[in-house]
Amino acid sequence: MIKRHLFEKLKKWMIDKDRKPLILKGLRQVGKTSLLKKFGEECFESTAYFNFETDKNLADFFNGSISPDRIIQGLSILSGISIQPGRTLVIFDEIQECNNALNSLKYFCENKRELHLVAAGSLLGIALSKPASFPVGKVDFMTLYPLSVSEIIMSAGNDLLFDNLKKIELHEPIPEPIFDQYNDFLKTYFITGGMPEAVAKWIESKDLEKTEQIIKNILQAYEYDFSKHAPAKDIPKIREIWESVPNQLGRENKKFVYTALKPGARAREYKDAINWLKDAGLVYKISRISKPNFPISSYVDPSSFKIYMADVGLLRVKSRLPASVFLESSRLFTEFKGAMSENFVLNELISSSGEQPFYWTSDAAAEIEFIIQSDTKIVPVEVKSGTNVQSKSLKVYRNRYKPEVEIRISQKNVGKENNMISLPLFMSSEIHRLLKNV
Repeated sequence: MIKRHLFEKLKKWMIDKDRKPLILKGLRQVGKTSLLKKFGEECFESTAYFNFETDKNLADFFNGSISPDRIIQGLSILSGISIQPGRTLVIFDEIQECNNALNSLKYFCENKRELHLVAAGSLLGIALSKPASFPVGKVDFMTLYPLSVSEIIMSAGNDLLFDNLKKIELHEPIPEPIFDQYNDFLKTYFITGGMPEAVAKWIESKDLEKTEQIIKNILQAYEYDFSKHAPAKDIPKIREIWESVPNQLGRENKKFVYTALKPGARAREYKDAINWLKDAGLVYKISRISKPNFPISSYVDPSSFKIYMADVGLLRVKSRLPASVFLESSRLFTEFKGAMSENFVLNELISSSGEQPFYWTSDAAAEIEFIIQSDTKIVPVEVKSGTNVQSKSLKVYRNRYKPEVEIRISQKNVGKENNMISLPLFMSSEIHRLLKNV
């Protein structure tokens, strides 16, 4: 049974007297439908599920006057379920396929707020990037990301190890036998990534070949989406960018370079294609800041950015790194190590906070992988793949900006010295929790 942290947030939304229709965003095959059906099964008397991608006739209910009562009456007849506010969860899946249905959420908010209505879709980011589709101020939002390491630990049934992760503090190291157990789950994560089907197969069978094939199939499905959903003029450029991500991340300087796509490539040619991949949730575009001052958005350099994949397992397979590499402890971070570790930390940071970080460079002299904001603190996060934590970059940053707190992520154990916090890679999701007490 795959377990997700978002389930508890859904239950809080359910009892919130001020709730609005909920939009659940997330990558294709990240588990949105399964999570919502489980939510309906466990928390409601009935679930009325409607998929706008597989049933094109559903759009007929949203033509003409958009009356929530009329729509609910028709959907009740269609589904054979008596949809009743407070007792039925209504799910509009792949809602981006019907713009009128997306717009109808406004009217459900205004005239039928007592109904528990959740809309979901794998390409909702694309639809919501178009102003005409956006029911401004009339919906709540949540995002389901690929599973985190802690969710894999939960899903594997190791509740004690999961509970302990949430209690680890900085004043004493993790005992080595427990540290090794967490590292074993980290190895698992680099094999499976966070896609639920791949995680479930690995937990069930430990079958490398089948797990690998599931991830390959997911990648193929995403590439099929390019030709099915993207503007025709952008499809070749989207493919070029998508294919270049492992190469871009494998470089010493991971800044996205257009000429790595093809000689003479320019930003204006690829802007729309990058935005499509970003809005689809397939990649993260992490921008450079010139200095870590408030407000941090004022110091963003939009011309300098790095592109990471939405899931480290997808990156591994796309990079053609065999899963067996990550079962050998001596080679865990020797293959493509910088890219894999950075992409992993980014995925954990985003899934735990919902916020995208930035990065910082000083000409060619120094680079800090991620800059995050925690309340009033602007915090540098340095990522090291192994146990060698010597760093010229962090020293340059420290001397220039005198940060209140610094974080170094590596293969070393937990520790704190002066304002430097050291965390093992598997604790990347705990950064924001720990910063609250510093």
